Amino acid sequence: MPKKVRVAINGYGVIGKRIADAVRVQPDMELVGVSDVISDYRVTAAVGMGIPIYCSSEDKAPEMGARVPLAGGLHDLLHGVDVVVDCTPAGIGAANLAHYREHGVKAIFQGGEKHSLTGHSFVASANYSTAVGRDTTRVVSCNTTATVRTLSALKEAELLSRARGVLIRRATDPWESDHSGIMNTVVPEARIPSHQGPDAQTVIPDLDVVTIAAKGSHVQNHAHFWTVELTREASTEEVLAAFRAMPRIALVRRSDGIVALNSTQELMRDIGRRRGDMYEVALWADILTVKGNELFYTYTVDNQAVVIPENIDAIRALTGESSAVGSMRLTDQTLGVRQDFLDTASHESQEQ
Repeated sequence: MPKKVRVAINGYGVIGKRIADAVRVQPDMELVGVSDVISDYRVTAAVGMGIPIYCSSEDKAPEMGARVPLAGGLHDLLHGVDVVVDCTPAGIGAANLAHYREHGVKAIFQGGEKHSLTGHSFVASANYSTAVGRDTTRVVSCNTTATVRTLSALKEAELLSRARGVLIRRATDPWESDHSGIMNTVVPEARIPSHQGPDAQTVIPDLDVVTIAAKGSHVQNHAHFWTVELTREASTEEVLAAFRAMPRIALVRRSDGIVALNSTQELMRDIGRRRGDMYEVALWADILTVKGNELFYTYTVDNQAVVIPENIDAIRALTGESSAVGSMRLTDQTLGVRQDFLDTASHESQEQ
């Protein structure tokens, strides 16, 4: 049996705990442990699941050790792994890179870090092959991941000329709704383009894309609204076929009662997703409109979960798995990723 890839998670917050769960169900990976600097309910829950806990900072070890059993420090954890997934707050990951290099460990960073840290940004369906064998990569943010998935679907179908998108972002993560955020207002971001468009170009350099963003006073998913100039006139069904051909895009419909961001969250709970996570981009098939060579569509993005499959694929790419199709298929199978959340048979006539 091939040796399993030994994985460490540094930072056990919103993203880290979800990647840890995903690693544990991969047949070719072993979660060696997770590291953090606090011992709140999240870390205590990890102890209950039998996950070894390490402390990322020596000065925090006495406090952590008084609350949860520690297996060692970050250097101890890195000594026994092949790859580390850094899920620490933005800016901290950059400082950790020297530790990872010191131990000869491959490293994956999140979208809060700058592209220049690794010189490579990752979305599995778009540029998996360019990450194979690298020492580091950066999985782009939730909004950038969704942008790349949908626009690359149109690009691969040779339908994409240029794209202009508007993003309404949730104000903060649900778990910290009591910490900060905005109430009863919408706050436009200070510049156009917002960072997601240029960030998508770090993955697909020739994308002609501009994004505008605002923060909304909610803690549910993000919402995206796109106007796309196609390379030619196309039918609605041809565009939908392009989206169906792209992994990790799932079609939803208002006719099924999925009419808003909260509807998709409730649907995830109803189909049994752990934590109600949605790994897919949920794109409304019965809102999508084509007028000649213009395309208009909207979708919603689970900011806590959409990048989890990408991190799993990034682990495989860095550790030498050359098949993007094989990695994505295994990741999607183990996580239960779908291309349609409900039976599509009853919808065929509506989309034609």
